[in-house]
Amino acid sequence: MRTHRTIEQDEASPPAHDIDEFYAVNFQPLTIQLYAYTGDLGLAQEFVQEAFCRAIPRWSQLAAYDDPLAWVRRVAFNLANSRWRRVRSALAFARTQREEHVPGPGPDRVVLARALSKLPASHRRVVVLHHLADVPVAEIARTEHVAEGTVRVWLHRGRAALASELADLRKDHRHV
Repeated sequence: MRTHRTIEQDEASPPAHDIDEFYAVNFQPLTIQLYAYTGDLGLAQEFVQEAFCRAIPRWSQLAAYDDPLAWVRRVAFNLANSRWRRVRSALAFARTQREEHVPGPGPDRVVLARALSKLPASHRRVVVLHHLADVPVAEIARTEHVAEGTVRVWLHRGRAALASELADLRKDHRHV
């Protein structure tokens, strides 16, 4: 594909084609080829433009080739193929990701969450662990580094405060 020139020839004569002339002559036909390949005129133009941009810094070497357009064409087609591979990989990944539609919390859950948020952190933690996660008092005591009696007191106070908060929130909710 490449013409072998002697050092004297390379130094004595400028490249066979001027890059501006080469671009002007070849951009449209190459774009039409890529358009036929990709089916998208905008992408075809983008790939051909990028291929020419990559040719510019190498132009002194490419101009010495028998067919510098073959190099530019190969780069443009490689860009198109790379994009298809990326799109195909992205689609394959997207197919494995399933969007789950979870209904929003009901009114009771919203009221409970609001009431729990008003408890002191230690009381809230033991109420949640004991009543929602079914963790025994002894295990909560070990986790919290407190005596079992302390956990029982926090549970008692937490339940009492929670009952009071829930009653207040129910009253407020009925008046709305």
